[in-house]
Amino acid sequence: MTAPSAWAGLDPAHLWHPYARAAGEAAPCAVAGSAGARLILDDGRRLIDGMASWWCAIHGHRPPEIVSAVRAQLDTLPHVMFGGLTHEPAARLAQRLSELTEGRLPRVFFCDSGSVAVEVALKMAAQYQQARGAAQRGRFLALRGGYHGDTFAAMSVSDPDNSLHARFRPLLPQQRHTPRPPAAGCGAQTLQEACDRFDADLRHEDIAGVVVEPVLQGAGGFHHYAPEYLAHAAKRCAERGALLIADEIATGFGRTGTMLACAHAGVVPDILCLGKALTGGVLSLAATLCTEDVAQTISAAGPLLHGPTYMANPAACRAALASLELLERRDWQREVRRIEAVLCTELAPLAELPGVRRVRALGAFAVVEMRAPVSVPGWQRFSIERGVWLRPFGPHVYTMPPYVVTDEELRRVTAVIREGAENPPEE
Repeated sequence: MTAPSAWAGLDPAHLWHPYARAAGEAAPCAVAGSAGARLILDDGRRLIDGMASWWCAIHGHRPPEIVSAVRAQLDTLPHVMFGGLTHEPAARLAQRLSELTEGRLPRVFFCDSGSVAVEVALKMAAQYQQARGAAQRGRFLALRGGYHGDTFAAMSVSDPDNSLHARFRPLLPQQRHTPRPPAAGCGAQTLQEACDRFDADLRHEDIAGVVVEPVLQGAGGFHHYAPEYLAHAAKRCAERGALLIADEIATGFGRTGTMLACAHAGVVPDILCLGKALTGGVLSLAATLCTEDVAQTISAAGPLLHGPTYMANPAACRAALASLELLERRDWQREVRRIEAVLCTELAPLAELPGVRRVRALGAFAVVEMRAPVSVPGWQRFSIERGVWLRPFGPHVYTMPPYVVTDEELRRVTAVIREGAENPPEE
């Protein structure tokens, strides 16, 4: 173990970290490098990354195929504005992303973060309704328990009572919300009641679209809901003239066991948001895809009114192409099934603990929901001491590991979760 570098002392004087006070919180862990499923700390320790760097590093850290592709792109065209110009990486990536939906979503708008992808989707839906003479359709119906990002319109379609967003409610566009869908495996009567409630909430004449995280709600509570509910919602949206917007920023690229989580319900939305794992966790990039009908209807009335400075960054597009090629070459489905099996075996028994409310797992994801909020600093310190990186929030202690994680590494992650669930770390 080596002594920490002098630069680490600059952090508390200048940096402001996400979801944190500017000062006075526990010192962040200094990272000097990464490789595979491991983070390499500034003092030489190595941690198993149980978070896949907030769910995006699906191939592990520094995958050589993606790194080399980015380096080659930097030698020719690191960046260029996308207004009035184009380039090969963006064109080829748009084609590849469209192929994920068998060509049913052929139009691709690139941006630089998941929140902005959602903002673009909402603009698309609003402009679509305006262009077809339904300007009164200016609000959105969203699921309670959802999380779609931290920008203003994205916050407005997230859970209105979420502690992250509730304080901003007076400043947000006022949307409509329908109850959280019933859990996967619910009974037929429960499912029917939920579908009936959705139908009632969709009857409002001002709804431009319905915003969902398909099958698995992420940061709003890690809720795995019935795919039949999503299939019903898609059918009703088509009947009512409301666009279905699927936020697959967290669930896309295999995390739930299918390339897109919508496939669990046999659904292709009108608008699809992608991000996080799009580049394999190497660079920031997001995309909003839509049907040709949406694109042509908007375009007949004028341009789509959005344009990020770093839209379709060539290096990021090249990273995304390399990530998709990696997925094609590797048996990621087998990897995700293996991860799911280990997570279920190791964590399901924790549901019997008195401090645990529920345990859920789907694909390369699992959460142990405690009965009370946990100490984030306490859990971070506790897990780091045991060679694992975890960052829970609220009552949720969860893991979304890289697909390349070994069974041995994964069992170390689950052992730390199990030990912490039995004796919760204190701040």
